[in-house]
Amino acid sequence: MMHRIATSARRASTLALPLVFVAASLARAQDEAPAIDSGDTAWILTSTALVLMMTAPGLALFYGGLVRSKNVLNLLMQSFIMMALISIQWVTIGYSLSFGSDNFGIIGGFEWIGLAGIGVDEPAPLAPTIPHLAFMAFQMMFAIITPALITGAFAERMKFSAFIVFSLAWSVIVYAPLAHMVWGGGILGLGEGNVGALDFAGGTVVHISSGISALVCSLAVGKRMGYGSEPMVPHNMPFTLIGAALLWFGWFGFNAGSALAANGLAALAFVTTNTAAATATLAWVGAEWIKNGKPTVLGAASGAVAGLVAITPAAGFVTPGAAVVIGAMGGILCYSACTFKVRLGRYDDALDVVGVHGVGGTWGAIATGLFATPAVNGVVENAGLFHGGSLLTAQLIATLITYAIAIVGSLVCLAIARVVCGGLRVEQDDEYTGLDLSQHSETAYVLGSGA
Repeated sequence: MMHRIATSARRASTLALPLVFVAASLARAQDEAPAIDSGDTAWILTSTALVLMMTAPGLALFYGGLVRSKNVLNLLMQSFIMMALISIQWVTIGYSLSFGSDNFGIIGGFEWIGLAGIGVDEPAPLAPTIPHLAFMAFQMMFAIITPALITGAFAERMKFSAFIVFSLAWSVIVYAPLAHMVWGGGILGLGEGNVGALDFAGGTVVHISSGISALVCSLAVGKRMGYGSEPMVPHNMPFTLIGAALLWFGWFGFNAGSALAANGLAALAFVTTNTAAATATLAWVGAEWIKNGKPTVLGAASGAVAGLVAITPAAGFVTPGAAVVIGAMGGILCYSACTFKVRLGRYDDALDVVGVHGVGGTWGAIATGLFATPAVNGVVENAGLFHGGSLLTAQLIATLITYAIAIVGSLVCLAIARVVCGGLRVEQDDEYTGLDLSQHSETAYVLGSGA
């Protein structure tokens, strides 16, 4: 039976590593080297599959149901193709740039290009009780879903070729540096002279980065034809609800899997994740029920995702009680943001990526700075504000830096896609016809108006 390394020993040996990996390290004894554990490995492989399922079918169905029927295949295809495109990007260069040897605290090295030098039985440097390849594969799933989240912002109007070029460039220019800075030993994580922010499973790296990039994309691509004057209602709410349920299910791999071991920390993240999602669902539905007189399926689905987003950076650092507050505020804040966007009418974030992921991720990062406590995770040295610490400052700094990288990086990626593809947006006739036919020469439904 293996025993956990004492917290003090973990800190001494891995100070420069991101907290989530430090918290998950196991060993036979304090003075023995860690060994690969079959239980931890099985859990991480299972979590890897769960997170992959979040992209397709989870996100694909969630987004696909929200668009008009003439564009559903295009949305499904965007999520599906990310699993292929980013998998190759990650194996060739993405993993090494994200988790390779540190360069100026900003980007990883080139030693693992093409996964060179990674042995089959080699333990992961940042999670020594699982194989290096298992750790690489788990992190790959985060790299896949993050650019897929952005697709909801420019839905129904972006060229498929431009989407491919943008996503590939974004995964290198935005995602890889952020992953390294937060999780790979860079300037935003732990270590002497670093910011020391906490991000258990992707509040900054995944949700803030995708949400803020979504805002940039929606402004750059422009509004859909008829936006604000024509009805653009979701064509298949059962798709969306099933997609949300699959996201909720897969999120246990996303958050509890980020403990990188089958241990108490994984159990804590599992419970806080479910608690926040449930609370946010009720909060969103309650808010719209009070405002509009009726609860909606879309509100329940959106609320669940908002709660999942909000708890992600805090899942392994807070109590279940704090998860209730984080989820409730996440549901209310994201509902308000999405409602305000409609009233503002200045940008067309078609599927509310900004309101849910940008706002929810920002709240989650701030909430971590409020509620994180060493009482549930011994590696939390700088506790949240409500527990007498000053972590909130680090969280705010990391959030602002993530905003800046996402904005500047997305503008660069959009410029690359515009040049390579001769523009970002489809022609007006193609948009009117629908992207299923104009971009893929296919239709989702044999009998249908295509409206």
